[in-house]
Amino acid sequence: MPACPDRVFAYGAAAGLLGDLLLGDPRRGHPVAAFGRAAGAVERALWRDHRGRGAVHTAVCVGGAVALGALAQRVVRPSRTASVALTAAATWAVVGGTSLAREARSIGRALDEGDVEAARERLPHLCGRDPQALDADGIARAVVESVAENTSDAVVGALVWGAVGGVPGLLGFRAVNTLDAMVGHRSARYRRFGWASARLDDLAGWPGARLTAVLATVAGGDPRGAVRAWREDAGKHPSPNAGPVEASFAGALGVRLGGTLSYAGRVEHRPVLNREGRAVASYDIERAVRLSRRVGLLALGAGAVAARLIRKGRTA
Repeated sequence: MPACPDRVFAYGAAAGLLGDLLLGDPRRGHPVAAFGRAAGAVERALWRDHRGRGAVHTAVCVGGAVALGALAQRVVRPSRTASVALTAAATWAVVGGTSLAREARSIGRALDEGDVEAARERLPHLCGRDPQALDADGIARAVVESVAENTSDAVVGALVWGAVGGVPGLLGFRAVNTLDAMVGHRSARYRRFGWASARLDDLAGWPGARLTAVLATVAGGDPRGAVRAWREDAGKHPSPNAGPVEASFAGALGVRLGGTLSYAGRVEHRPVLNREGRAVASYDIERAVRLSRRVGLLALGAGAVAARLIRKGRTA
């Protein structure tokens, strides 16, 4: 009997998240790394300082990931067990909550021990900030901001698209997010070529970012503060998706995020999020990780409900 899509997603995504919790990311042979190498090869063949070439690059890479997921899903469709196993494997491959928590906590431990240099050495594993430009409080703030943003990018967004599109949705979202990290930044090489990847990432990340903000409000310690920070400050952030996520986390945790930061020597002065909060301290890293975990679990439940509603709508 063909698998029921909503149950396949619910059971498979739960198993995939459990696998991520128990195993984390493999140190070698990660599927996302393999995709990155393939995307790099396509880039070398197609690169020109032109938006059209970048759009082709995005279409080839994302389309290839979606097609691979669709083919695999079609092959296993007659078997419920195989369908759940495929969804679990795809979920495990694309989510990164455990690695996110592990990196954040390692930096938090270094800060708690007063070893700022060790924290600076670990920070590039989590985000692209210039660690030498940050003191202990600045590192802690960068980690909390990264935990917030990556909760959306590495967990919730993937579950949203998995609920909507099954395995192709899971793989497609991770492909979009990975391409944005590779070519979506505004360097001289990628300002035009990476434009399509950056815009597609904004579109794909939109629903997950809003769901993350809602769930952070529900799961955090200060729902009223989270709503206030989201409403007042999210639109000030230069990223349409990071703004709601970081603002809601800031309000839920009662801390200030944003402000001056440095990327590879380039200084940016961003608006402060939740100005009424206090400065971030090292112990807020653990609080952010725990909030991220709660948001991920709630997102799994929301995704299962959404998948069921989508199936009912299609069969009505």
